Amino acid sequence: MNAEVQHINLDDYIQTGEGGTSLTYTSKDGKTLAKLYNPGFEADRAKAEFLTARTVFELGIPSPEPYRLITDGERSGAEYELIKNKRSFTRIISQEPERLEEISLKFARMARELHEVKADTTRLCSYKQGIERFYREKDLVPAEYKQLALEFLETVPDTPNCLHGDLHIGNIITDGKRDLWIDVGEFSYGAPEWDLSLLWTICNNMSSDRAEDLFHLSHEMMKAHWDIFFPAYLGTTDSQAIGDATKRILPFYAVKVPYVYDMVYQGPMPEVAFQKIAKFFNS
Repeated sequence: MNAEVQHINLDDYIQTGEGGTSLTYTSKDGKTLAKLYNPGFEADRAKAEFLTARTVFELGIPSPEPYRLITDGERSGAEYELIKNKRSFTRIISQEPERLEEISLKFARMARELHEVKADTTRLCSYKQGIERFYREKDLVPAEYKQLALEFLETVPDTPNCLHGDLHIGNIITDGKRDLWIDVGEFSYGAPEWDLSLLWTICNNMSSDRAEDLFHLSHEMMKAHWDIFFPAYLGTTDSQAIGDATKRILPFYAVKVPYVYDMVYQGPMPEVAFQKIAKFFNS
């Protein structure tokens, strides 16, 4: 690992991907993948993501190895191990829908194994503490909603379980030999319900158009994925146990949504949205 920022020459790379906040480039020697944030993003963000990814790798979580911090002179980013001939789990399901159950069961096993790993709390952040800072330091939610959120947070244990932070099947890739977690910039520690609540809303609440755009899957396929995943993750097909577990994650969803919305859109959710999700505090 090299924590010093190194300049790269983009003539040695080919652009191969584009996201909302960054571009990715494959080295012409076919060995590495470079991710550069768009102009305007602070270098500290790239460094924090790199150090988190390095911690994840050193914990033994299956993930591409992070090599070094980089800049092209204008943008900041990091360089990673290139995984050749990779496909995401979502891409596999979209191309081979008959494998939905197989992939969903594998994802459930990997998610459970991830949550069983004890985090290095000296190198990773507490997810709960990050959300608490959001509610205490930012004025982006109605006062009544803020009170409900903070009261619920007082009841949440700050356990040392590893969390992905953006748990969904698009964030595992495979080359046929290794299944690897990617996009670990929000990796942290805490109660597994923080991860499960995000996956629940992605699979159950996302519109068909957005599901197709982000995951290449219909809303119906995402719902079917959840219905396979959650019982396998819990280790039970008992409907009462599944219902109780679902109720437990709903308040986590209610607390997390405004936090994630601000992260993505840099601002508050519409007032009507708070009215719709406040009911989940009483689940």
